[in-house]
Amino acid sequence: MQGRPRSLLIVTDAWHPQVNGVVRTIEKTIEELQALGVRVDLITPAEFRTVPMPGYGEIGLSITTRGPVIRRIEALAPEAIHIATEGPLGLIARNHCVRAKLPFSTAYHTQFPEYVRARLPVPLWGTYAMVRWFHGPAASCLTGTPFLEHMLIARGFSNVALWSKGVDATLFQPGRREALPFEGPISLYVGRIAVEKNVEAFLELDLPGTKLVVGDGPNLRRLSAAYPEAVFFGARYGEELATLFASADVFVFPSRTDTFGLVLLEALACGTPVAAYPVTGPIDVIGNAPVGVLHDDLRTAVLGALQVSRETCRSFAEAHSWAASTRQFLDRQVLIGAQFAVAEPSGQAPRPAV
Repeated sequence: MQGRPRSLLIVTDAWHPQVNGVVRTIEKTIEELQALGVRVDLITPAEFRTVPMPGYGEIGLSITTRGPVIRRIEALAPEAIHIATEGPLGLIARNHCVRAKLPFSTAYHTQFPEYVRARLPVPLWGTYAMVRWFHGPAASCLTGTPFLEHMLIARGFSNVALWSKGVDATLFQPGRREALPFEGPISLYVGRIAVEKNVEAFLELDLPGTKLVVGDGPNLRRLSAAYPEAVFFGARYGEELATLFASADVFVFPSRTDTFGLVLLEALACGTPVAAYPVTGPIDVIGNAPVGVLHDDLRTAVLGALQVSRETCRSFAEAHSWAASTRQFLDRQVLIGAQFAVAEPSGQAPRPAV
């Protein structure tokens, strides 16, 4: 079956009020899909009763049975289905699609096995087996970087496809730079305050100037008490967040487990160079481009990144658009076929979505 879908259903366990790279990616992709004339429907935790996820109180896990989710899928009759997360809703949708023989795509946004191992003594082979089982029946499992694409293939995945992410270069731009009331140079971290983000590696650094930390998470209270010399802003959004990105002198990304790190592109779009470890995420986003420094010694990376041209950072980010990302995403979708009938425009009779 060829062609792009005119209607798409996205099933996601990550949605508002969560603020993270997965939610921002879905939001921007929806905007671009609608601009291309694709009808987008969502199944999210907003439709169901939720309970806090252990260790992540701000993340609500949906409490529901198969019936309501399946009825929503059948009522929407999409031409394509994308399952964005491996949570409760994603699992129900995945199992239904397998039973009903409906093709679907999935996304591997998060290194879930590594996140679990950071909290519990669980072997990677066991969690990777679970993740491989979840994504295995999908027509394509989309992931954000070539490194992850090759890593998943090495882990036994046979359906991996690349889906590069983009950046909102209008919101995140150097013109928002302003003087902040802190001693410079200013080193900035933006992201979840959680163990897998390795924020403490940044806070422990002996650096000149001031460290700013933007974000929320289960480790916020402990780290803000342990490192009173750093400035903790909590969560910030939109123009306020973009101003902080632009006003920093270096963006520090201490995570060793992120699959992409959308914040890397957001910082670069603001003209702010990046300091990070040479691991997946930073390697794939930055590579050898002269827009930051990747080094096993994070302090060396920070001090080196302070010498990087802000104009070069902005030019690099401008080449990564959400429009290009969404076209790539759309090309990975598989039409469902004759299982659903889709109405033709102008009141014409329904036709199979093939």
